[in-house]
Amino acid sequence: MVTVTEKAKEKVIELMQENGLDNTHFLRVSVQGGGCSGLSYKMDFDNEEKPGDQFFEDKGIRITLDMKSFLYLAGTELDFSDGLNGKGFNFHNPNATRTCGCGESFSV
Repeated sequence: MVTVTEKAKEKVIELMQENGLDNTHFLRVSVQGGGCSGLSYKMDFDNEEKPGDQFFEDKGIRITLDMKSFLYLAGTELDFSDGLNGKGFNFHNPNATRTCGCGESFSV
């Protein structure tokens, strides 16, 4: 399961409203090769289910992961920071053995 903090929930809702998306859309989180640590996170909104998608809901936010990404992201918490140290989404991934300094890529 992937969970979201209250701050991440608020930002996801704000972004959905800004983009005119309705409740048929969900947050698609995935992992792709790249970044300084080997794997990087990707997020987007989607409204089309694909074969093998794993769906979760936390705090009213629907999240989907493809099966490969699920293996890397199980137990991950999505957070959002807008402080002085940087603004953006942060992944607290218990499966990551190493992360880069910016937190946008990881390895297992």
